[in-house]
Amino acid sequence: MNFRRRTTESRAGFPMAPMIDVVFILLSFFIATQLYARWEKEIDIQLPTAETGRPPERLPGEIVLNVMDDGHVVVNRQRHDTAGLRNLLGRLVEVFPGQPVVVRADRRTAYEHIVNVLDLCRQADIWNISFATAAAD
Repeated sequence: MNFRRRTTESRAGFPMAPMIDVVFILLSFFIATQLYARWEKEIDIQLPTAETGRPPERLPGEIVLNVMDDGHVVVNRQRHDTAGLRNLLGRLVEVFPGQPVVVRADRRTAYEHIVNVLDLCRQADIWNISFATAAAD
């Protein structure tokens, strides 16, 4: 009787092809989000300063509402009126409940325009709102 095993032990390998695919997907995701973050800063707004102001850590998927000094709102480099902004915010909340929003207002913007934007956010049930400031020099 032969009691020796006739199976051969195979070496455990590491599959490189799926790992490379994941790395390329992550790389393309980070490049796309980095470009999106840069686009919002191209809008010419002079932010008010604060002594405790610091660059915020961006949340995934946050929307930046740029309130210009004449009261119109720019989102993703597109100008929106009140009805258009209300529709946009409503659609965002339907798809992403708890949507974070950053309000970037020019330092010369009247308080009334900022309150109008906040009212539209409240009507759309957006509660995660933050305000952008620049660091004091």
